[in-house]
Amino acid sequence: MASRAIWKGQLRLSLVAIPVEIHSARNSGSKVSFRQIHKPSGKPVRYQKVVQGVGPVETSDIMKGYETDNGDYILLEPDEIDAIKLETKKTLELSQFVEITEIAPIWFDRPYYVVPSDELAEDAYRVVRDALRQTRKAGLGQLTMRGKEYLCAIRPCGDGLLMETLHYEQDIRDADPLFSGIEDDAPDEELLEVATQLIEKKTAPFDASAFEDHYAAALQDLISRKMRSRKTPRAKAEDKEDRPEGENVVDLLDALKKSLKQSKDTSKSTGGRKKRAS
Repeated sequence: MASRAIWKGQLRLSLVAIPVEIHSARNSGSKVSFRQIHKPSGKPVRYQKVVQGVGPVETSDIMKGYETDNGDYILLEPDEIDAIKLETKKTLELSQFVEITEIAPIWFDRPYYVVPSDELAEDAYRVVRDALRQTRKAGLGQLTMRGKEYLCAIRPCGDGLLMETLHYEQDIRDADPLFSGIEDDAPDEELLEVATQLIEKKTAPFDASAFEDHYAAALQDLISRKMRSRKTPRAKAEDKEDRPEGENVVDLLDALKKSLKQSKDTSKSTGGRKKRAS
């Protein structure tokens, strides 16, 4: 099945705007999923929204409730929440660059592939990719999508660019309360040497294909065997119910030169003001 873009817009580096598409890097179809089936009737189990003492309720009568510390709920209308959702922007601007190794793994959330949306975008796309590769940097920016704002890091990945959404600071739990009780005594030198040698002996280039999800493989094998057996109970499936192009890239070299000059002029101007102020 062809990959479908979840976002289309521009990747912007100062004056350079590159039309791109963003695709999920995760293969959601690789996981086995199940439906709950009512054994006597063979029909899928559905869920109703019910209120204790009232019974089933209409979706239109449901509000969002935020639970406070004292156990009360602050009630919010769906329209109130919709009103503060951010408009989906069509630009992802790289506003800062950091060393790739500066971002600890704990900050990464979900991976996405960033690809040029047309042939005209490929030259500028390759320049940004190669510049990030040469400097060993990751570009940071914020992407607005589906009413929310995501912090993103973009870095080279093979022949293309990988975008990873990052957690915000408030999303990560402080580790100090968990690690503070671990004593920082000097290790036993002999044990440390043996452990170090073992690590060195087992060190090899990363190859994801060397690892297999044994549970998933066994589950798929079980399903295959059940499908081949005529003794396997079956339930009849229900009938299924019916469920802007980027602008041309400006002259790349000219835009990069203007961006660089603009950056230098800003630095000189700032430096000059600081000097006069002293």
